[in-house]
Amino acid sequence: MNDTLQRLAQIIETRKPAAGGDPESSYVARLFAKGDDAILKKIGEEATEAVMAAKDVRQGADPNKLVYECADLWFHSLIMLSQFNLTPQQVIEELARREGVSGIEEKANRKLQNREQDEAGK
Repeated sequence: MNDTLQRLAQIIETRKPAAGGDPESSYVARLFAKGDDAILKKIGEEATEAVMAAKDVRQGADPNKLVYECADLWFHSLIMLSQFNLTPQQVIEELARREGVSGIEEKANRKLQNREQDEAGK
């Protein structure tokens, strides 16, 4: 894998209003200027479009349609991460942490931890 996500994240950082991003000339700066809710709404839209593209591919559509929609979702996810001062590297590290861990076991452990936290808070 290359460093495309890191480079893109660095560019996105320059589009923040605090870094001089201009909402008049930059789509990303415009999203940042609109705030969290606009960014989160866009994530929902892009996720829905990716799901619909996957369904279309399942029915025989060009698989590149799904790749295109996933690229949009990833791009907007990078904007969301940046909005909350997080990085793609943190996501990659979390994925690496999960590597080799059974999803079924992890989910069961999370339920147990949540139950213990709920009981401790009572």
